[in-house]
Amino acid sequence: MSDEIETFGAQTPVTGQARMEAAWSSGDGDEIAEAQVAEQQTGQIFQQIYQTWEGELNPRWMRNWAILRHHVLGIFKKGHRPWGMPTKLFVFFVIIASMTDVALTVLAGLIGESTLYGMFGVNRDNLYGHVMGFWPRNILYYPVVAALLVGGMISDDRAHGTSALYFSRPISRFDYAAMKFLSIMIILFIIINGTLALYYFADILVMGRGWAWPLFLAAFACGLFLSFTYTSIGLALSSVSRGRFFPAIGLLAILMGTKTMAAIIDGLFDKSILYVISPYDSIAHVCQAIIGTEMTYDHPWAWSLASVVIFNGLALYLLANRVSSLEVTRE
Repeated sequence: MSDEIETFGAQTPVTGQARMEAAWSSGDGDEIAEAQVAEQQTGQIFQQIYQTWEGELNPRWMRNWAILRHHVLGIFKKGHRPWGMPTKLFVFFVIIASMTDVALTVLAGLIGESTLYGMFGVNRDNLYGHVMGFWPRNILYYPVVAALLVGGMISDDRAHGTSALYFSRPISRFDYAAMKFLSIMIILFIIINGTLALYYFADILVMGRGWAWPLFLAAFACGLFLSFTYTSIGLALSSVSRGRFFPAIGLLAILMGTKTMAAIIDGLFDKSILYVISPYDSIAHVCQAIIGTEMTYDHPWAWSLASVVIFNGLALYLLANRVSSLEVTRE
């Protein structure tokens, strides 16, 4: 057999004898009835013993800061949360687009055009419109940014088991949810309230006056309400999903769908009460009352305030319930 194989060009005869002798006796098998172990050593077995950490842990604020900066700084620099390039570009575009009022105010002050300044300068209506203006801010800018941010904030942890990395350390579920919440809200805060502050202080520098600061504080509070509500609804949707698509589309559908439905009913029956089901319109109505601008809704603003409280309460309850059920392994 071996001679035949050698004639066909094989350098080493393949008889199977070496493999069989490594596992069994080379005899007939009757005189030795137990297997022989191969002499080649193929691996080692190590004894693994879990030992608890006895060193000093970082304080609670430092662990929370690590989570916060991981998400927030990922928008601006590498080495943190890997936000996609489309998200970074859109956030940059929204920041620039939100400062168009600043540019027009500065231009009006430099050329001394009173008509242009009356249109784009700081006043009660413009401060309200800078935050709550439906076109283009609350149809193209802020909801889309919120949708891009919340898309995989918690759903990625649920789908890929990243929660195991968080909860294997001394991080409570409250801190986990709070830092995720603050991460989204801080980014929205920079976009909405940051550009609002630039708009107001540009008027001070150009016109040399710092009037209407109570109106600025009222508009600033409206920006906080808007950021908080969009974040709470978006994270609640992200906590019940395992993908990025559903939370993003769900947030846009809730904000735009309820707005459209309420507008249709108002146009047909001249009743604005259905606007209480729209998170945007409820916040807009409350902010009109806070800033003191002209009301565009017929129903009492207290109903809209109650609607905002209910929206946020339900969203935070759902978020807390889902985060408390997160496992430390991949689901």
